[in-house]
Amino acid sequence: MKEVKAYLKKHKVDAVVFALSKITALTGLSVVEVKGFGRGRGKTAGARIGAFEERLFDAPSIKLEVVCRDELVEEIISTIVAHAHTGLRSDGKIYVSHVENAVRISTGERGEDAV
Repeated sequence: MKEVKAYLKKHKVDAVVFALSKITALTGLSVVEVKGFGRGRGKTAGARIGAFEERLFDAPSIKLEVVCRDELVEEIISTIVAHAHTGLRSDGKIYVSHVENAVRISTGERGEDAV
């Protein structure tokens, strides 16, 4: 099993989620609003130590999380890229990690059966 985490621009999330919902083998996903910064932060951001720079967080992003079977990873990634891409530097990032185990609380199913 794999976990795909994607950090997206907020205005792209609806298109990405709609496109992912068309992948019939995909059993679910989570969407969370997050704040942070990446390489695209402003030139003055982070210049002060000990002071919280609100400018870093002016544009909240979305973190999309999907746990899926290994064979779905490439389709999920290509779907996200196709629908989140704007061509700008701050389009976002996608990370893929191995998931050791999963447990469905309601039934006790484990592993891929729980996904």
